[in-house]
Amino acid sequence: MGLAQTRSSGLMALARCNLSAVLLGLSLLLPAAASAQTTDKGNPYASMDVSDEALVRELKGFKNGFADVNGTRLHYVEGGQGTPVILMPGWPQTWWAFHKIMPALARNHRVIAVDLRGMGTSSKPEGGYDKKNMAVDIRELLKSLGHQRAHIVGHDIGSHVAYAFAAQFPEATLSTVYLDVSALPASVADLKMVPAKPLSGPFKDHFFIWWFAFHQMDQLPEALIEGRAHIYLDWFWKNLLYKQDALTQRDRAVYANAYNTPDGIRGGNGWYKAFPQDLEDNAAYPKQIDVPSLGIGGLGNPLLVDFMQARIVNPQMVHIQESGHYIAEEAPDQVADLTLNFLRSAERQSRR
Repeated sequence: MGLAQTRSSGLMALARCNLSAVLLGLSLLLPAAASAQTTDKGNPYASMDVSDEALVRELKGFKNGFADVNGTRLHYVEGGQGTPVILMPGWPQTWWAFHKIMPALARNHRVIAVDLRGMGTSSKPEGGYDKKNMAVDIRELLKSLGHQRAHIVGHDIGSHVAYAFAAQFPEATLSTVYLDVSALPASVADLKMVPAKPLSGPFKDHFFIWWFAFHQMDQLPEALIEGRAHIYLDWFWKNLLYKQDALTQRDRAVYANAYNTPDGIRGGNGWYKAFPQDLEDNAAYPKQIDVPSLGIGGLGNPLLVDFMQARIVNPQMVHIQESGHYIAEEAPDQVADLTLNFLRSAERQSRR
């Protein structure tokens, strides 16, 4: 081989090496780029500002607050003047679940919408998720804000806490309002693992509360849901909302963001893991609670009626038929009017 040929072969070998290096570098970069692209496309809410600060700016006269109570730190949003009204949401939401009714209630009341222990920007401790203890959280929050008594409004898990609050602190409870759910009925201990027939057609016609078991699993929900909360929660919006447009893309982003991290998922799971203790506590409370109480039902109306008629003295009941589970957002005007009228009635009763 001549000198020219040797140089040519060397240059070609060097070129091949350089090309291989470039291709190798691209191969290492492409998966990361593809992953980032998939993440952006997979989460339709990635660019939305759903911070508490941004949300509260949309509610004139309201402000964020934090309180260290009962060994945890609670976030709340408050506004308005008058008798205090505590609003407690449930899974998979945050205080934002009440944003459509808060301005109306604030015309006559001091409205305090709370992120429960494990929710939103409240702390997510390892324990304390039994509703008896979470009711103590709320009692201490009230005291820290300078109030001795309040109207207590709950939805879903928030209703479980409302019931525990009224059972333990009737002297501090002006009234209770339960939205589509009351407390945990004893019958949940007998829920079947296999539905009576295959789950097909509208979910409301084949109701099967499979997620009660799923959220009691240790670590598995965090592994499956992290970064994919929007996919998981969309199933609930699709199946438990009567009016699909009741939740905007912004609303869905708020909730997806709240349950998209291991801590957020674990905090919500804590409410479900405490169900066995909740059943024991509910059985130990008075057989009937004598506190002015209103139940506003949607999808869960039959269970709501059964529990309230059995465990509460003279409850008032209203069924909003064209509403699913998330009635404060699906029927905000009706919920606000019914609640305000009931609170006025309860306050007149308390002055007698």
